[in-house]
Parts: sequence; C-alpha cells; structure tokens
Amino acid sequence: MILVKLDMHKKLLKYIESAYHFSSYEKAMIEEYFEPVIYSKNTIIEEEDKIPQYLYYIVSGYLRLFHFNQDGNEVTTHINCPPGFFTSYFHFINQTRSKENIECITACKLLRITKENLDRLTDKSSGMKDFSISVFQKSIAYNENRSRELSALSAEQRYLKLIEDYPEIVQNVPVQYIASFLGMKPESLSRIRRKLIN
Repeated sequence: MILVKLDMHKKLLKYIESAYHFSSYEKAMIEEYFEPVIYSKNTIIEEEDKIPQYLYYIVSGYLRLFHFNQDGNEVTTHINCPPGFFTSYFHFINQTRSKENIECITACKLLRITKENLDRLTDKSSGMKDFSISVFQKSIAYNENRSRELSALSAEQRYLKLIEDYPEIVQNVPVQYIASFLGMKPESLSRIRRKLIN
C-alpha cells in the first residue's frame, strides 16, 4: 500500500508541476493533505443533497456527475478524462448541498482533499493557491464551452468531437452515460455510431 501511495502522489506532483514549481516543503504538504483512496466500479462517492466532502485528483479510472430529472431518469452532466480534478465544484467551494452524485464508472484510484485542508494548503503555499485558482477557472470555462456545444452542435457533431478529443471514453464508459452526457437518448447514439461505422 505504501508503494501505491507513493506512486499516486508522484502522478499528482507530476501533473501540477507541469505548470507550477513547488519546493520540497510544499511537496511534502501536498502529500500530507491528499489522501489516497481506491474505489470499486459503480461506487457512489458523493451523494446528492449533501455537501461535497472532497476534491478528487483522478490517478486512474472514470467518474461521472449525475442527477435525476423530474421523471426520475439519470442525467449525466460530466465525465472525466484522467488525469485531472473532479468534484461538484460550485458546491465544494461554497460548501453548499449539491443536487448531483459522483459515481465511479470504473474502478478508480483517487487522491482526495477536504475543503478545510485545501484552504490550509493554499494558505501555506502561494504556488498551490495559484494552481487551485487555475483548476477552478478551467472548470468554469469547461462548463461554459460544454453549454455552447450542446446548443450549437448537432448530436452527431457532439459525438464526433467527443471521440476526437477523448477517444478512450468509448472503450471505458457505457453507451447510456455517453449518450446522456451528450444530451441524447442511447438509441440515438447507437444510430449515429452505426452510421459512422457503415
């Protein structure tokens, strides 16, 4: 388990140091505050109507954000492509109740940090503060771009863009989640995929 923990932290440090430099003291704090966890497939790790407890760094695996619509059907609003960070960002930052669940689509290796510990870390490390701001700015930009794509692109264009940007999603995420994420029914996505194959 110690070797797994070291490997997980090594991947996180490599990811954040691609844009920022950290001292050995800051790296030690990052390793201290980010807790390694491993979850099995289909595990709900954050539940709706509760305050999100953690910001997750995805070492491996796939997560999704989803909620239930007024008809009781699941609506997937976000699927990750590792590596990267994942949570219900607005509610995590503001410590308010989220209407969404976070589920492990596959088995996942994650590093997680509480809001309290993230605040401690960013208070002690200006580099980590800058990095955290950039993570949340990217989340806002991603959501704005996604809203634009859902309204401006056709269903087929949305699927083609997804597999162009994240080809590994198709091999790892069930069709019904991809379809919901793209704003269509599974049968519509199946028709598009058949058309593209033929």
